[in-house]
Amino acid sequence: MTPRATALRRGRAGDALTGEVVLDHEARWLRRRTLAALDGTRLLVDLPETTRLRDGDVLVCEDGRLIAVRSEREALMAVTGPGLARLAWHVGNRHAACQVEDDRLLLRRDHVLRGMLEGLGAWVEDVDAPFEPEGGAYGHGPVHGHSH
Repeated sequence: MTPRATALRRGRAGDALTGEVVLDHEARWLRRRTLAALDGTRLLVDLPETTRLRDGDVLVCEDGRLIAVRSEREALMAVTGPGLARLAWHVGNRHAACQVEDDRLLLRRDHVLRGMLEGLGAWVEDVDAPFEPEGGAYGHGPVHGHSH
């Protein structure tokens, strides 16, 4: 029988984990979906509402299993340079998903955004890292560009 995860625990300190799933940013937005754990076990996630899973969260299964959520490393651009707030404004003006850190911005690789940012004086470097972008203007829901 497929385990069914119906609850989510934020953080996992002290949990005796029985499995782990690794998901990219898009896949961590879910309500109901079948996932495969690293050991091949399939589980049905059936949460009460669409939820953003974060690295370190734990899916709680009805049979007592605890499945850790890990953020997959993604192909990103690390943006640094003078006027980081100004650069972040230009990224936000294009509705691009962006992870804001103290000393850099992380964005999905995009040659158009790269060209714009470099034209504004930014230094752009390709990196592979977990992606945890800001949740949008009201703190929830994924951020989408104009192409939707």
